[in-house]
Amino acid sequence: MLVRADYNVPLTSDGKIADDYRMTQSLPTLQFLIKAGCKVVILAHLGRPKGVDKKLSLQPIAQHLSELLGKPVAFVPDCIGDQVKVAVKQAAPGDVILLENVRFHAEDEANDSTFAKALAESSMAKYFVQDGFGVAHRAHASTEGITRFLPSVAGLLLEKEVTTIINVMKSPKHPLVAVLGGAKVSDKITVIQRFVQLADQIVITGAIANTFLRYRGWPIGKSVYESGEEHLVERIYADARQKVGDKVDDFILLPTDVAVAPAIGPGQTRTIVDVRSVGADDYILDLGPTSTDLMLARIKNAATVVWSGTLGYTEEIVFAYASAKLATALAAQKEQTFSVVGGGDTADFVLHWDHDNGKSFGLVSTGGSASLELMAGQKLPGVEALLDA
Repeated sequence: MLVRADYNVPLTSDGKIADDYRMTQSLPTLQFLIKAGCKVVILAHLGRPKGVDKKLSLQPIAQHLSELLGKPVAFVPDCIGDQVKVAVKQAAPGDVILLENVRFHAEDEANDSTFAKALAESSMAKYFVQDGFGVAHRAHASTEGITRFLPSVAGLLLEKEVTTIINVMKSPKHPLVAVLGGAKVSDKITVIQRFVQLADQIVITGAIANTFLRYRGWPIGKSVYESGEEHLVERIYADARQKVGDKVDDFILLPTDVAVAPAIGPGQTRTIVDVRSVGADDYILDLGPTSTDLMLARIKNAATVVWSGTLGYTEEIVFAYASAKLATALAAQKEQTFSVVGGGDTADFVLHWDHDNGKSFGLVSTGGSASLELMAGQKLPGVEALLDA
């Protein structure tokens, strides 16, 4: 059984695994296959290597996966060729093999058909299991191309993420509140537009809020914003006016106070100012307490909350105030509010905040761009290929 997992985990400066959430979320699929007596061969990638890069080898991943599974995980220093075939032949039913970083071969991202066929043949697999949700939005050889050479099915993690997100976007329990942060309006335009139609409340935060505030004529100092995207914001407001009329400013909630600093980086002091009083040399780095409290009041009675994008510059704890407040509130009202936390930086933040490894929320997605594209109603190549297989 050939399994595509997403083990693109964050690493510390000395190359150690900083967060193994994506690995732990893959365990149910692996344990199911092991119990069924399959030889389990895993494909994965790490980072963005340009050719072979020992710093991005999956060998440390194999060692950690062995600890998580409580059994040896063999490592093969390539993902195609005779070394792979020999390892598979020598393996016993229930054994696990992790192959080297598939992106050491440029043919993977190029979705090269010959390479995809080599992956299938080298693994000697009878079936392909797509369980890497975080890479399902990519049409690569190890996600989409390989389905032309092996009967292909979804793993338990992929099934859970896709089913949950589609259900939330198609038939959510209301009231539905969308809290949208991050850096770029252009990255989230289709998602915001969909939530304009679907949500009962939209809260705009993070650097995206700076672009909205600037569009509305408020000063943002030296804050990060997206230049030249005013037409996107105008389109969002036009859609919102069609839905709620003159209540648009209540429907799309922007910050009224913010935390600013004279620079971005460590050692900065958090200063709270009204959005009308942001200085020319200020950087907006978080929501202020009034805006945070208003946001929390809006989610208090929500049946569903979708949170995508951190609310501030969470790399520094002093500017993680609003994000921590939101995480705390969602965890506290878990019984009455189903929360979906988008992947990427948002997932990284809540997983470091949550002592229960993400279980304080309805779903903490393992996919950043994949979850956004699925929320926006776009098709994921790595999923669509399974439906055809």
